[in-house]
Amino acid sequence: MPEQIHWPDVSVYVAGHNGLVGSAIVRALEEAGVGRIIGWRSSELDLRDRDAAMTAITEAKPDIVIDAAARVGGIMANSTYPVEFLKDNVLIQTNVMDAAHACDVDRLLFLGSSCIYPRHATQPIRESSLMTGPLEPTNQAYAMAKISGIYYIEAHREEYGRHWISAMPTNLYGPKDNFDLETSHVLPAFIRRFHEAKVSGAPTVTVWGTGAPRREFLHVDDLAQAALTLLQTYDSPETINVGWGDDLPIKELAETVADVVGFEGDIAWDTSKPDGMPRKLLDTTRINALGWKPSITLRDGLASTYAWYVENAA
Repeated sequence: MPEQIHWPDVSVYVAGHNGLVGSAIVRALEEAGVGRIIGWRSSELDLRDRDAAMTAITEAKPDIVIDAAARVGGIMANSTYPVEFLKDNVLIQTNVMDAAHACDVDRLLFLGSSCIYPRHATQPIRESSLMTGPLEPTNQAYAMAKISGIYYIEAHREEYGRHWISAMPTNLYGPKDNFDLETSHVLPAFIRRFHEAKVSGAPTVTVWGTGAPRREFLHVDDLAQAALTLLQTYDSPETINVGWGDDLPIKELAETVADVVGFEGDIAWDTSKPDGMPRKLLDTTRINALGWKPSITLRDGLASTYAWYVENAA
């Protein structure tokens, strides 16, 4: 392991600092008393632009880089725009890592997604399942981009001796989530749809699939604490899972969201639409052994996220 990080003495560049994940990491860094936080909104710096990214990051000279920047979306967005999801994410992560290498950053955390694992991986999914089978077709492009990022981390460790690491979070939610119905993930889409149905007095909400697939959800503030723990305690070329350690059927999620929102109508299921992966539960044994465990229950997290949505996005 490299030396312990003394947060007040370092500067940290958080790529994607204004998004769902990045903003949570910024909150955790502020709480830890970090010396300087560096970040640019996408309107200020397009990380797909190699020259601009290299110039901005190398001039800022961060001590640590956390890459939480990505083009993300749910089943519909991934299925509709596979070229953009593959190309944009490869460009973003490659430019961030190349710039970090150019200014001699020795500590970097790359955040991916649990969709990197095979569609039929043994549950709960261990890190060793990576590249052992076909991916889920509905998010294959995004997964391939993130897999390339994992191997780019490994390559820098092997060739240059960097203390760079990668972590794969489960499904995330929280304040600053994406509530656009065409590009959002299932949980924020449920929040918006049930809220709008409640406000309009609609008797029924129809949602995609059968409701049978099981999913695991982690609040972004829990992930942020995991990120800081990993930078202090983890130093391995193998990626590491970050999850809650338990899951629930999408049907139960829908019913829970409806209850939190206060929607009292019926939920109908459009079984002609795709379910995605049948199950995606992460084995969190390794990160739990480092001393990290999540603390925000799903119901509490849903309540606070819904309150944020009503105040900021509804």
